[in-house]
Parts: sequence; C-alpha cells; structure tokens
Amino acid sequence: MVIWLIIFQRLHAKGTLAVAVRELLTGPVGAWVHAPEGAPQEEPLSANTSAYSQARSKLPLEAAQQVSQEIFQSLYQKQPTVLPELDRPLFLLDGSTILTAHTPALVQAYPPPRNQHGAAHWPAMRVMVAHDVDSGLATPPCWGPLDGLQAVSEPGLTKEIMGRLPAGCVILGDRNLGVFSVAYHAKQHQHPCLLRLTQARAQKVYGEGMPPASKTDQAIRWSPSREDLRNNPEIPRAASVDGRLLAIKVRDARGKWQKLCFFVACLDLAPAQILKLYGYRWRIETDLRSLKREVRLHMIHAKSPAMVDKKLVLGVAAYNLIRATMSQAAAALHLDARQSSFSLTQDTINAFMPAFANAGSHPERQDLMDQMLRVLAQSTLPRRRKRRSAPRTIWPRPCPFPKRKVAAKRKAAKATKGVA
Repeated sequence: MVIWLIIFQRLHAKGTLAVAVRELLTGPVGAWVHAPEGAPQEEPLSANTSAYSQARSKLPLEAAQQVSQEIFQSLYQKQPTVLPELDRPLFLLDGSTILTAHTPALVQAYPPPRNQHGAAHWPAMRVMVAHDVDSGLATPPCWGPLDGLQAVSEPGLTKEIMGRLPAGCVILGDRNLGVFSVAYHAKQHQHPCLLRLTQARAQKVYGEGMPPASKTDQAIRWSPSREDLRNNPEIPRAASVDGRLLAIKVRDARGKWQKLCFFVACLDLAPAQILKLYGYRWRIETDLRSLKREVRLHMIHAKSPAMVDKKLVLGVAAYNLIRATMSQAAAALHLDARQSSFSLTQDTINAFMPAFANAGSHPERQDLMDQMLRVLAQSTLPRRRKRRSAPRTIWPRPCPFPKRKVAAKRKAAKATKGVA
C-alpha cells in the first residue's frame, strides 16, 4: 500500500503527501487497510500525513527496488518488440543529473558540483537509465554522487546496469559510453553493442596514426589502454574485444558534413543499417524529458538520502506504468507507441482511474476501456510536415531577487581576517 501511494504521488499533478492520504481515504487502495485480528473496532483513518510519512521512511530500499524490477519485467514480457533492422531488442543507454533538496545529509551523500567559482547550492546525483527503443520501458536505474570523493561516472554506472538488461539485447551508447570498459562488460554479459566513439578515441583504436577515413569498415581488436586498466581494476591486462570500426560521413541538421565513428560488436549489419540504428538514440532524450517533467524527477524533494533513492526507483516504476499503457493502447489501435503523447496518456489515466475503481461489473469496465481507447486514439503527437518557423531559443528568466554571492562574501571575510 505504501509503495502504491508513492507511485500515486508521482502520477498525480500535485503529488503531495496530503493528496496521497486523501486517496487512501476515498480511493480503492483504502480497502487494503485492515485492523489486526482481535483488535478493537477500528477508528476512522486520520487525514494527517504523519503516519504515512513514517511508513515511507520505514520502507526498505530493497523492497522498492524489487517492486520496480518486478514491474519492469512483467510489463516487458507482455510486449517484447524488436526493430525491423534487428532480430533482438535494442536498449538505449544514457546518463543524466537530478537535483535534490539542500540538507546536511544530502550534501554529504551527494555533494554539490564545484567549479573554479566554488560549490553550487543544490546537491546533485548522477543517474544512468536504459530504455527499450520501441516501447520506452526503463529498467530500474543506477545512480551515485555527481561530485566528491565517491563520484561515479557514466561508464561506471553502465557496468552496473548491464546486469539488469534482458539477456542478449543490443545496447546503444553515445560518445560518453564509447570506451573500452563498456565494450568489455557488454561482451561479458553477452550483449551486442553499438557505441559511438570520439574522433580521438577512434584514431587510437584505428592504430595507424591518423583518423579513419570515411567509409571505413574494418575488423579490429580493441585492447585496453593504461588509463582503462587503472580506472577499471577488474579488467585483465590481456583483455580484448573483437568488433568493427566504422566511419560514416553524414549531414547534420544544419546541412554541414560530419564524420561519425562507431565501434560495433556482434552485429552483422551494413553501415547504412548501423547509421539508421544510431538515429534511434534521440528517443532516450524524450524519455528523459518525460521522466523529469511529467513524473517530476528533475528535482527530488526529500530530506534523507534513503528517501531520495526510494522516490527515484518508484518514480521510474510509475513512468513504466504509463509507458505500458501507451504500448498496449497503441497495439489495440494499430498505432505507433512512440507517436502517443506521454502527458496526454497520463492525464487520461488520472481521469479514468476513479471510474475504473467504482465499476462493479465486467461489462461496465469493458465499456470504460472502450471509452479510454477512444480518448487515447486522440492523444497522439502532432505530425509536423515542416520545421517550426520560429527558431528554438532560450529566453532568460526574470530575476526579481538579487543573486546570492556566497563565494564572494566568504572571500571578503577571509581578506578582512587577514588584514586584522
């Protein structure tokens, strides 16, 4: 019940503790609350949030992770999909950052990032996600501090998340993941991989003192460098990964030519098919936007690291429930699941949820399902034939209050003490 209420908070537009408690009082989840056997007649539930807050704090993180994993596996098994270019699933890997509230415990667990001007105010965590290219379902994430002595990198989190992927699926990563450790651990988990390489790394892997020319499609054996071995002690010195190095010249959105370099392992596809697969990588950017904006994971408001971790794990579970609804509705309506609007689907579920809870018979629920499918058929993204006429620009936000200059004040205080 506590896990469902946390997920309900992620799906609700307001998502406060009070909203979850009132759902417990009036919604179907209230039927799960029973007094122990032999206890006196139970009193009406209170509308205060203290008991629910304490129950969330006592919930083990392992239980939240197990529920999130079970939700992903059950939903993914019901709708396994593959691309026309592949005979197996493809998962997109990418990292992102999430801010947390500023409390002493969170500052210690997730130190704020620093630069030459000092430390930021908000603690930040690095999160690695893996999403199915077709349905958008996400595995439970991996995370760690963004800064500090215990800071983690995207390749380091990728090694951990590979064990949560379906067996034999293909992984696709951008330049931040185009390193030897990712290719090596993909081989250990028997995952074919498609990794984009930077120009400098492609030149080093090519091993001929110059960058690979366009239209290069050459079989190579990738060996670790001294830096790879130093940063990944678990990799043997004699380790290697066999694959192909490809260099393909394409036009970018501005019409300029650029050369893309890829490392491909265990994928016998033509360069044109490899390039088409890489074009699907942008989908994970829209998935991250849905996670941060619609499920409100851009900043997690909690006071303890344990509560932040539980909200992150169950927030991804809430996202998967919406994605599964989109996929099942698209299959019933013979539409593309990626053409459905995540926001409109979430609004539709929130609107029909009370009606489904109050339905007393199967024909009534079936009638509601037909109505819901009709609404979901009209909840698709617009198909724009032309690019937007107005350029996409970022407008500065107005700042009614003066910005805090903590670093300058500290420097001035130190100078004053030095003079004294």
